[in-house]
This record gives sequence, C-alpha cells and structure tokens, in this order.
Amino acid sequence: QVRLVESGGGLVEAGGSLRLSCTTSGSRVSFDAMGWYRQAPGKQRELVATVTTGASTNYLDSVKGRFTISRENALNTVYLQMNSLKPEDTATYYCNAVFRSALFWGQGTQVTVSS
Repeated sequence: QVRLVESGGGLVEAGGSLRLSCTTSGSRVSFDAMGWYRQAPGKQRELVATVTTGASTNYLDSVKGRFTISRENALNTVYLQMNSLKPEDTATYYCNAVFRSALFWGQGTQVTVSS
C-alpha cells in the first residue's frame, strides 16, 4: 500500500521560510509526477506545484518566484521550499503522487503564516 508522509509544516512569520518534505513508502514504482496542493479553511484544494520524473515543473501563479519544488526520483521524495511566505499561504499542504491513472495523497501538514 502506497503511503505518503508530509513533514516540515509549522508556524512562521510573514516573510519567513519553510521547507516541506514528502516521503513515500509501500511502492517501488517511479511516480509520473509528484506535487503539493493546499487547502485553506472554506476554500477548495488548489494545486501549488508539481514536478514530473523529467523535472518539468508547474506552479500556482501566486507562488511563482517564492516557492521551489524539487524531487529525488530514486527516493520518490518531493520537497517544497517556501520563501517570502505570506499570510495567504496559510493552509494545510498535501503531498500528491501520480502513477498512471492512480492518485495518492498524504494526510497533510499545516502551514500557518502570521502577519
């Protein structure tokens, strides 16, 4: 059974930085893509950033230039470096992995940015 575990969330002041990590277990497949989504209270879950096996990346417009996604393919691990954090970045951040038509999700890690 595939399991994704996020870590690195927490409370930070505006302008600060956090680095999220997502480790996987239970499968030796190479995921086609891995990424991060977030969901704030009362809002829909939105894509923050994704990275493919070939290192192609995609970002939410509002995080471009501030967040960087990276991946260690051999470990099926994905990271999200978040700089210049803003209060509007406050949300639960979820790790996502895609293999063919299957989607896998982590339990989420809370990121809170104080003003």
